[in-house]
Amino acid sequence: MSYQYIKEFQQNLVQWFQEEKRDLPWRKTKDPYKIWVSEVMLQQTRVDTVIPYYENFMEKFPTVEKLAEAEEEFLLKQWEGLGYYSRVRNLQAGVREVVENYQSIVPKTREEISELKGIGPYTAGAVLSIAYGVPEHAVDGNVMRVLSRVLLLEDDIALAKTRKVFEKAVMELIDVKHPSDFNQGLMELGALVCTPTSPKCLLCPVRDYCGAFAEGRTEELPIKTKKTKVKKLAYDVFVVQNEAGALLMEKRPESGLLANMWQFPMIEQTKDFSAVAKLADTYEIELSGQEKLSELKHVFSHIVWNLSSFHIKGNSTKGQWFTLEEIEKLPLAVPMQKILQSFKVEKLRL
Repeated sequence: MSYQYIKEFQQNLVQWFQEEKRDLPWRKTKDPYKIWVSEVMLQQTRVDTVIPYYENFMEKFPTVEKLAEAEEEFLLKQWEGLGYYSRVRNLQAGVREVVENYQSIVPKTREEISELKGIGPYTAGAVLSIAYGVPEHAVDGNVMRVLSRVLLLEDDIALAKTRKVFEKAVMELIDVKHPSDFNQGLMELGALVCTPTSPKCLLCPVRDYCGAFAEGRTEELPIKTKKTKVKKLAYDVFVVQNEAGALLMEKRPESGLLANMWQFPMIEQTKDFSAVAKLADTYEIELSGQEKLSELKHVFSHIVWNLSSFHIKGNSTKGQWFTLEEIEKLPLAVPMQKILQSFKVEKLRL
């Protein structure tokens, strides 16, 4: 692109964003901490889903100090339902570094901010450009899709090394006077207009500069290889209720998928043993009666859980037992929330 071409591209994109941008709560602040939180929440999560979580999170943890000192279980409860819980653990770890090493001020340079736990190249660029007005690249999936079409880039966006190509492209195109509006404009364009399928080219403010539109190749780009197959696992989940009405719960390991979240006893289905028998053996429970609650599937990025849930009555001195009121305060992943709801419906029916 020529200098004049780039200037016109910048002007059209920035003006479009300033006039058409969505009214979102994190766009009403320049606080780097609040923008950091919003960017972490928005990873692999829809904007409409994030809004109430963001508002609640800001109410509970309005400053880096408040988040740094929060108890993990309470923190996870505020994140409950958003998924990808490692995001909020890394966020808290990064915020604690800011409090301890940077006098509670989020760093203003890519080198320093990139050293914080959980901050990758995209989040670093987003915070720096939006909060501090620093002309830095912030390349996410939306940005790669837009630029692959505008610049006719055929690099496979599923490959990690490709990100460098797009980061270089952004730095060549970015409006140094309006880096926040430019970066957000690219993201907004990808979210609303330059969508993965059926892009709304006639509404695009930079259509005249788009190579894919000119050559009729918008449906071909970007190039993206398919993901590897996900692993499918089947579990039986048991809502065990004792004579006092309390329910048996267990805490997941401190690392790995859904770390430190609470769940009902969950046993993988195999041909080698009965899940009910293993439950009884593990917790030394004398079981009486079993009713089917629900079947559900939960999809993670790399794993699919197929869950069969059951309500069982039994007593044991082993394990941790909670009332319904106490369980409401525990951080539960979405599948467990759904199973809990099935149990409540059954209770009402009985």
